[in-house]
Parts: sequence; C-alpha cells; structure tokens
Amino acid sequence: MSNPFGTEEMAAGYANSRPAVHPLVMAKAYQALGRPRPFYRALDVGCGAGVSTRALGGLAEHRIGMEPAEAMLRWTSSVAPSADFLVGTAESIPVADRCVDLISAAGSLNYVKLVPFFEEAARVLAPTGVLVAYDFSPGRSFRHSDRLDQWFGDFVNRYPWPLSEARTLSPEILGGLDFGFQLQKAEVFEIGVRLDPAFYLNYMLTETNVAAAVRRGVELDSIRQWCSETLAPVWDHKPHEVLFRGYYACLTALPS
Repeated sequence: MSNPFGTEEMAAGYANSRPAVHPLVMAKAYQALGRPRPFYRALDVGCGAGVSTRALGGLAEHRIGMEPAEAMLRWTSSVAPSADFLVGTAESIPVADRCVDLISAAGSLNYVKLVPFFEEAARVLAPTGVLVAYDFSPGRSFRHSDRLDQWFGDFVNRYPWPLSEARTLSPEILGGLDFGFQLQKAEVFEIGVRLDPAFYLNYMLTETNVAAAVRRGVELDSIRQWCSETLAPVWDHKPHEVLFRGYYACLTALPS
C-alpha cells in the first residue's frame, strides 16, 4: 500500500494546516517526567513536515526529525528551521548507538514493525533515555455542543476513511508489550485548542479520507466547497474550542 502521507499536497497541509496540539502533549509528558533540565538530544520518529519536531523546542537542546516520506521533509526548513532532519525508518534508525536522550513518536508507531523499532530504540537511547509515544484523534468536537460531532459524522460518511494498516495503540498496550521497555508515566487526555473556521476547514482537507477521495477522482475543489458550505452554520463565523482526545506513554528500556 502506498504511503498516504507521501504526497506533495499532504506534505503542504501538514506543514501549514495542522493544529498546535503536539507542544501541549509534549509539555504534559515532560512535566510528568519531572525533568530538572531539558534533554540534550531528541529524535522525533516519523516527524512528517516537522510540526512534531518543532514541538520539542525548549524540551531538548538538539532536535532531529526523521521521516521516511521525503516529500514531507521539503517543508522542514520553514516549519522547524533550528532542527536537523534526515530520511530514515523506525526499523533502521540511521544514528549512532546511545546518542539520543529522548525519542518522540507522534502517531508513527501505529504504522511500523514494533519488534525492530524497539530494538533500534534500545540501541540509540542513552542509558537514562526516554521514549515518549503519543497520538490523538482528529478534532471533531466542541466542548459545549455536539454540532461539530454531527458534521464530522456526515463528513466521514460522504468521504470514508481509506483502508488502513495502522494498529491500535494505547498506554495499556504499549506497557504490556514484551519488547524490553517498561511504562513509566502515561495519561489519556482531552486537550482544547481554539481554532477559527477557515483554519479548521483547511485542517480537515489534510485528513486521509480527503486524500483517498481525491485519489478516487473527486475534485478537491468540490470537497472544499462542500465542507465550506456545511461548516458555515456549525461555526457561525467565529472561533471555537475544538477538543483533541488522545494519550501519551513514557517508556524506558529495561536494564540489560
């Protein structure tokens, strides 16, 4: 199956139209870990256009984003100009042994082969290093109204999700894996981010169900028009707090 995140259109959308949820999640994880000072070097596995790497600013002195889809990396110089980026896969990380203090993985572990990834994570992490895996679902809810939930249901019915090879992960699942890591801290969260209607429309156009519809021959302009017309009464031309639900899990390697 082709990489649904590997197109120029998806890369541009991820660079410019994704809500700022990543820094809020990483701030939660960092606080839970009780770090007295920033990590020295962090590796962001499956960094996409660099949005999740940018979120490590202030949490690590040196940030490296790694992504297998080269189209995504073309945006990193504008998204996270102070970080370094490289092409690589989670199953074969192209960095030296024990040179990384933090590995972050935002939704990327759902798509990788976990056994070789955890072997590689154990190899590249420093003895006191931490792996922070996290993910969150699309923002589909207002805090005090079900209007956006109803719209999102219509959106997915009209433009169904493509078949996915992604696995389900959670703190319980990650903590129960016998791959040489143990769960240290975790949280299932609900984070609110205030968005305006135009941004939310562009954000929805980055979702994989839209990319799948375009591959089937549906014109992107027609999708944009339908979304614009049906979202207008939902948003009523003003910003709203949109809820993002997800988890983070902080893991460390078991002593060898």
